[in-house]
Amino acid sequence: MAAAELGAAPGSGSCAPAGSGSVPVLFCFSVFARPSSVPHGAGYELLIQKFLSLYGDQIDMHRKFVVQLFAEEWSQYIDLPKGFLVNERCKVRLVPLQIQITTLGNLTPSSTVFFCCDMQERFRPAIKYFGDIISVGQRLLQGARLLGIPIIVTEQYPKGLGSTVQEIDLTGAKLVLSKTKFSMVLPEVEAALAEIPGVRSIVLFGVETHVCIQQTALELIGRGLEVHIVADATSSRSMMDRMFALERLARTGIIVTTSEAILLQLVADKEHPKFKEIQNLIKASAPESGLLSKV
Repeated sequence: MAAAELGAAPGSGSCAPAGSGSVPVLFCFSVFARPSSVPHGAGYELLIQKFLSLYGDQIDMHRKFVVQLFAEEWSQYIDLPKGFLVNERCKVRLVPLQIQITTLGNLTPSSTVFFCCDMQERFRPAIKYFGDIISVGQRLLQGARLLGIPIIVTEQYPKGLGSTVQEIDLTGAKLVLSKTKFSMVLPEVEAALAEIPGVRSIVLFGVETHVCIQQTALELIGRGLEVHIVADATSSRSMMDRMFALERLARTGIIVTTSEAILLQLVADKEHPKFKEIQNLIKASAPESGLLSKV
């Protein structure tokens, strides 16, 4: 199926007969999946209308999208067949074709969420430069609070690995969640993101770079979100693991950057009402720990 702007229907056919009643359909977009239903025999136009009713505040109407259908035969999504009509339970997703070059890498507070990954006490003796990434992570969270940016925090198996370190202030965090999965992309996180209109960018930091950070970043970018990994707030037990993870992630289009770059990009202008408070946060440079020489 050719790409289309939302609201523009491609050619139609008749590969399934129309009938009466409704059919359950799972509508997927970005990190979200929402069950609904459409009339038996619904086609492309009705599917698009349903996507807009479910995700209208999340969809950039200036971009082109393709609708895809999950095909059991192939165990993966395929482009919606020409003339497709819904006659049985199915799963469809709306996929943006590309990130617009004009917005690539841009950050605005209204479309950004901070992810703080597994900054826990038991990691302290094992993670390289852990004290430094705690310091930088705390600076990032202070900046997020100043700018009204939602914060999502996870803790990997806290029963065994302890809670988030005391130096990290979680005041105002939208969600603090324990997990066993390495990725932060959990149903509770998806639900929290669904409550925030217009999310486009995730600022991600914590441990370990080659495990939880990498898996989270890959899941998020696979769902159409732009991911910024903060190099001076992200580490592993092994610098080799960290280095190769960041190289791999950068090749996939994930942005590897620094805490100061993130905060200044979010204020964007000296006249921003929070500029002086952000400036005070970054007056002392991030620790010269050796992390940035090993990116």
